[in-house]
Amino acid sequence: MTPSSTKWMICGLLLAMVLSFATIDIPFTKPEGWPEPTYDFSKNPMAAEKVELGRQLFYDPILSRDSTISCSSCHLQYTAFTHVDHDLSHGIDGRIGTRNSPTLMNLAWSPSFMWDGAVNHLDMQALAPINHADEMGEDFANVIHKLQQSDKYVSLFEQAFDDSGITGEYFLKALSQFELTLISANSKYDQVLRKEKDIAFTEQEAKGYSIFKTHCAACHQEPLFTNHQFKNNGLPVDTTLNDWGRMFVTKNPADSLKFKVPTLRNLEFSYPYMHDGRFKRIAQVVRHYTSGIQSGPTLAPVLKKPIELNKEEQIDLTAFLLTLTDKEFLFNPAHSFPRR
Repeated sequence: MTPSSTKWMICGLLLAMVLSFATIDIPFTKPEGWPEPTYDFSKNPMAAEKVELGRQLFYDPILSRDSTISCSSCHLQYTAFTHVDHDLSHGIDGRIGTRNSPTLMNLAWSPSFMWDGAVNHLDMQALAPINHADEMGEDFANVIHKLQQSDKYVSLFEQAFDDSGITGEYFLKALSQFELTLISANSKYDQVLRKEKDIAFTEQEAKGYSIFKTHCAACHQEPLFTNHQFKNNGLPVDTTLNDWGRMFVTKNPADSLKFKVPTLRNLEFSYPYMHDGRFKRIAQVVRHYTSGIQSGPTLAPVLKKPIELNKEEQIDLTAFLLTLTDKEFLFNPAHSFPRR
């Protein structure tokens, strides 16, 4: 081997070593026709290694006090990143939470989080369940300490941030990165709007879409199917939970019984519904809006006028709502449990 070839071989090896520890930036792709995200990517640029680190953290029960509960325990991929076998979230020691876990998707467009909007930034959201006594029941500082003792995470954090240290800031930004990739934008509804070949609403779905635009779109605005606001949708208060919603955060009586408007995307798989999981079926939700609304001083103005739908129209509306199922999102291997 000549001195020249040896020189280039050494340079190549050094370059490979540098690249192995450098983050690889990946673009955040906004679906066509969607609004601009509210998340500030300039403060947390997307990178493949950060996303992978966040994915590992999302599925790791090390985040809980007794290493039994992970983020995915309440946010399962196949059910639109929520749970379906119980109305309220479950935590460590068999404890029961106070609300139904929300779905996780299209979070880059959300200006607030939790049913009551108690958290106003995605990077901070994870602190709530980690520190909640009935959820993960852990101290965040101890989570970081446990990760610092793990050779696996020392390596993953170094690859993601080019820094041998594991900090709370790095943890929160990495978890956000994975969650930001949870974009659902390829349901039948999306394909129809994109005018994809051989994709069209059935007559029943088209009728349901018209009904939806008349009676539901004011709060469940397309294409995200939420307006990210807080509304009193006429549910009577659960006398066991006594959950008054956003008023707990703002201390303003005008916010009594107001909860965040959830997205309707993938609702076929995200039951039970409402902040307390009181409804198990879509038909029950539809019936609530046609005959179950409880009037009150903070009731959303759009619901003060009764919504009158006959049985056939209710079925048509449900048929449209089922077109919001995005199986590519629900079964995307990039979002699933990591094998490494």
